[in-house]
Amino acid sequence: MTHDKVLIDVFLVRKLIAQQFPHWADLPIKPVEHGGWDNRTFHLGESMTVRLPSDEEYAPSVKKEQYWLPKLAPLLPLPIPAPLALGKPTEYYPWPWSVYKWIEGQTALAERITDLSKCALSLAHFLLSLQKIDATNGPVNPSRSCPLKTYDPETREAITILKDVIDVHAVTTLWDTALASSWQRPAVWFHGDVAPTNLLVKDGKLSAVIDFGSLGIGDPACDVVIAWTLFKGESREVFRDTLQLDTDTWARARGWALWKALIICAELPGTNSLEKEKSWKIIYELLHD
Repeated sequence: MTHDKVLIDVFLVRKLIAQQFPHWADLPIKPVEHGGWDNRTFHLGESMTVRLPSDEEYAPSVKKEQYWLPKLAPLLPLPIPAPLALGKPTEYYPWPWSVYKWIEGQTALAERITDLSKCALSLAHFLLSLQKIDATNGPVNPSRSCPLKTYDPETREAITILKDVIDVHAVTTLWDTALASSWQRPAVWFHGDVAPTNLLVKDGKLSAVIDFGSLGIGDPACDVVIAWTLFKGESREVFRDTLQLDTDTWARARGWALWKALIICAELPGTNSLEKEKSWKIIYELLHD
């Protein structure tokens, strides 16, 4: 079975649950508001979610999350997903999948956050706590543990495609500066995709961090991209001051943010065109920060 033949919908989830976890078969199932890009997520009853990889390349993260999240959770200051069950591949769905405890909250849109600076402080403390956890035998994520120069060819391709609508000199200078250094310290834990869609807020405050599919150990620069995707002004400075990262790490963080925004705006294969408007704003923030 190839992944392009897999339709991930309520019918599929109901069939998987009935077959593998029949004690939950009578619970209602419905898609969550933001079902995800790498995975599709569904409500299961009132207190659980079902999370299924949307492609073969995302399937390895299932067992990684199942193993590591229970170990990390007690050491972190905010809730993270708690695995309840591990689903097996079948003849009609070819990858492992997960059932998690449902975490209350809404996606961290700026308008839902009462005080962005307090949110920045809370998130910074979460990331610092994550980085302090013993990283011995932690997982290597090829797409995040790799040096930033791995993405040099497609970044320069995107710059070429966009040459008539961007400041090529400014963008290239920012990118070259990002490539000029690398993480020289012992590997630390990183979430790998700290984005507003992977943060939850409740009563206006940051309440949880979700979606650890990109979890790994290495350079933490990829985790602070949110400085430009959510925070600005005072909240960005609070985030920076709390993390106390060196100048080179911040330069690489800008590189991570720039790479992702450029390839989306250039519509390179595998990117989500629905994110273009947001990505243009990120490029603006990076060039004017």
